[in-house]
Amino acid sequence: MKMRVPTRRFGRTGLAMPVLSLGGMRFQQSWSDLPADAITSASQANLRATLEKAVAAGFHHIETARYYGTSERQLGTVLEQVSDPQRILQTKVPPNADPGVFEAELETSFERLGLAGGGRLDLLAIHGINLEEHLHQTLRPGGCLEVVRRWQAEDRIGHVGFSTHGSLALIEAAIATDQFDFINLHWYFIRQDNRPAIDRALAHDMGVFVISPTDKGGHLHSPSARMAELCAPLHPIVFNDLFCLSAPGIHTISVGAAHPGDLEAHLEAVALLDGAGGLVPPVVERLERARSEALAGTLGETWLATWHQGLPEWTDTPGEINLPVLLWLHNLLEAWDLESFAKARYGLMGQGGHWFPGANADAFESEAFEAEVFEADASSPTPGGGVDEAQLRGALSDSPWAAEIPAILRQLKARLGGQTVERLTST
Repeated sequence: MKMRVPTRRFGRTGLAMPVLSLGGMRFQQSWSDLPADAITSASQANLRATLEKAVAAGFHHIETARYYGTSERQLGTVLEQVSDPQRILQTKVPPNADPGVFEAELETSFERLGLAGGGRLDLLAIHGINLEEHLHQTLRPGGCLEVVRRWQAEDRIGHVGFSTHGSLALIEAAIATDQFDFINLHWYFIRQDNRPAIDRALAHDMGVFVISPTDKGGHLHSPSARMAELCAPLHPIVFNDLFCLSAPGIHTISVGAAHPGDLEAHLEAVALLDGAGGLVPPVVERLERARSEALAGTLGETWLATWHQGLPEWTDTPGEINLPVLLWLHNLLEAWDLESFAKARYGLMGQGGHWFPGANADAFESEAFEAEVFEADASSPTPGGGVDEAQLRGALSDSPWAAEIPAILRQLKARLGGQTVERLTST
């Protein structure tokens, strides 16, 4: 019998949530908001084939977003063609200082998804609570959540949650309000810092949805040879899926499929899920040993335990250089050769706004230093200008690695600089 995707109770929503969710970011024709007559028949045929295969396998949860280009518009047509009585439909709409603008965006999403004539959206996420002001815009009296509550009272929306790329403190603060039924957040093998937020969400009986474990989990759709070797006999996607789905409290993970074939590795993971307890630990041990050997060999035994200590926030670093993210990328490169992922992330820094804040290392010892920084106070940040080693070391006074970090930034700049920036909404 062909494996079908099992379900888990999605927190207090009570929904039977498939452990694999069909993400709507990669199958869209364009990131531009094209009119309906610009959507090609080939693009729609690809989406229909993807959705048909997903539904047949048990992917009953589909999630997209207002600003995933043509995704909502394309889905609105195809959903009518591919029947699924168990479908759980989700979209995401960003908060806004003006709740009227937020409601207009919500109306647009309903129209695009074919729900304007009295349809119902099962799940709505407030998309991108990444800053304190986003949480305030959502929760303040007369704010965006009041709009949602009114739509819920009219039975147009089922449950409300939020997606986030924010700090752990902000995520935990949003959870603590107890106003949300579920959360979309990042957590996977290469990034486990949000684990406390997952535990907090479970304490509030919230549904937990891991977003982008394949792409933001290390470009596992095109893994490095080193990553593939260390994960063998499992494909890195299969390993990472099993790692996530065998962890306490993870209800579902997103599968961002561009075409039907992208579902295969994830379905393989589901088929192996009952044996995850024997499959995952040996791979984790190999990956962690490789990381330890690679980084201890260049920086010493204590690097992995202390590299993050004493680092300033990017807002307090000259040139707004995001040191925690850059040193994390350095670790990924040294340990598992995740170069395509590191290049994409590095190229986005300085361009990603609140989705991926802070600058990369391009400003460190750049030519702009001579032109723009020479006459500045040596301790002051110079956004858009260059940063010299004296400035950087001044910001690293609490780090045990102040002497080594400048050389690491030089290496990152040489290896990753000058890359094409990703779409901001793909983070």
